[in-house]
Amino acid sequence: MKKDVLISIAGLHYGLPGDEGDEEPIEIITPASYYQRNGKHYIIYDEVAEGVPGTVKNTVKITGDTLFEISKSGAAGTRMVFEKDKINMTSYETPFGEFLVGIHTKDMQMDVREDEIDVSIYYALDINNEPLSDCRIKVNVRGIG
Repeated sequence: MKKDVLISIAGLHYGLPGDEGDEEPIEIITPASYYQRNGKHYIIYDEVAEGVPGTVKNTVKITGDTLFEISKSGAAGTRMVFEKDKINMTSYETPFGEFLVGIHTKDMQMDVREDEIDVSIYYALDINNEPLSDCRIKVNVRGIG
């Protein structure tokens, strides 16, 4: 059974070339649908990306306390996998072209409670095998209980 929830995603990229001291957090808060199947948590929400026509459908899948995935389809497409101390490669399709994205998850903490999920991920990001930045993402899902 799907439930209506609220998802908050806050991200910060730092260490970008030429951006010394100019880190700006990005945060979205949007309604989402939540369900649990086979011990996995699923959160589905739509996103409108600035400068990109159409919407992006996002599916977040949380497996235990070791695996966090974001799949995007529509105006952009990818499957980003976060696993602590692992590097995962994926292609990221955008209206502006396709990129090879590397995600090196350095730390990940998940707290799944009866009515709320909190996830904090620290990772390094590279594009087409070139280091880009260090990143932090915090995800909060409210109303699951």
